[in-house]
Amino acid sequence: MPAAVASRYAQALADLVLKPGSRLEPEQALADLASLAGAVKGAPQLQHLLLSPAVPTPRKRAVIGRLVAALGVSDLVRRFLLVMVDHRRIGLLEEAGEAFEMEIDARRGVVRVDVASPRELTAAERQALSRELAGLTGRRPRLRFRLEPGLIGGLVARVGSTVYDGSVRGQLEGMRQRLAGGQ
Repeated sequence: MPAAVASRYAQALADLVLKPGSRLEPEQALADLASLAGAVKGAPQLQHLLLSPAVPTPRKRAVIGRLVAALGVSDLVRRFLLVMVDHRRIGLLEEAGEAFEMEIDARRGVVRVDVASPRELTAAERQALSRELAGLTGRRPRLRFRLEPGLIGGLVARVGSTVYDGSVRGQLEGMRQRLAGGQ
């Protein structure tokens, strides 16, 4: 869960991206933020330079300028990063990206769903699951899948703090609890 400060930055960026007349699509802003976070995370020297209080802000701004030019990042995201640098919040870049995605999803009526299954689901199964979750949540689901071989069968879907456990393991556990309670 992103920090409150990162969430405030993300909300401000979402306001600008979703503003009527904005030329930047939310998906492009997400891609830009992910690209930048990956570049910073993958380069310890760059990370150190951006996070070090000993490095003057103008030097950090210059490095950001070269980095965004090399990655082809949009001007709006570039300006967003410069604000983060100016306020010594660039260390929250990855969290701000996560918070931005959550904010965009919330404003568009999309809900994130983490789905664990013991095997790869077919396209038809994914569509059926998406329809079912849309009916349960009243919002459009954005499904993120991961394999969990220990489930035996079925699947587990997590929507925020709500867990829908349709796995064989979950059913067996429920049965075990009911039987243990009856003794």
